[in-house]
Amino acid sequence: MLKQILKLSFIGIIAGLILMLVLKLLMFFTGNTAYNLLFNFDYVPVLNELKPVWLFGYVFHFLTCIFSVIGLYYILRNWNLEKKDWPYILVYTLGGGALFFLTALSDQPPAYNDIVAWVFWTFAHAIYGDAVAFMVRKWL
Repeated sequence: MLKQILKLSFIGIIAGLILMLVLKLLMFFTGNTAYNLLFNFDYVPVLNELKPVWLFGYVFHFLTCIFSVIGLYYILRNWNLEKKDWPYILVYTLGGGALFFLTALSDQPPAYNDIVAWVFWTFAHAIYGDAVAFMVRKWL
């Protein structure tokens, strides 16, 4: 089980890097700030006091990726769906799309009503879900 959790953690890190890359490329080519939301935790009490902000932004992002991969894998395993692509893509796309609106709790960009940022954010999370599903099928 420990070996499986380590593999799932590695999958979370790699998929988290893919998510960062997709959003960074979208920001580079369009100027849209959806990328910034990956590292924003200023709306989370206690965590928002951690310094340096840039470092804990990365820690927050990668821990979220790792825990979400581990958690979703074991939830899907209850229904023998852990090797199917669609649950990962569906959960991360819908979940990411919904979580985008937490940006309303922050003064940092993007704005909660930035439709283009929401589309980019949701699209990038669909790619994240696909990457997670691919790696789970190949490595577990």
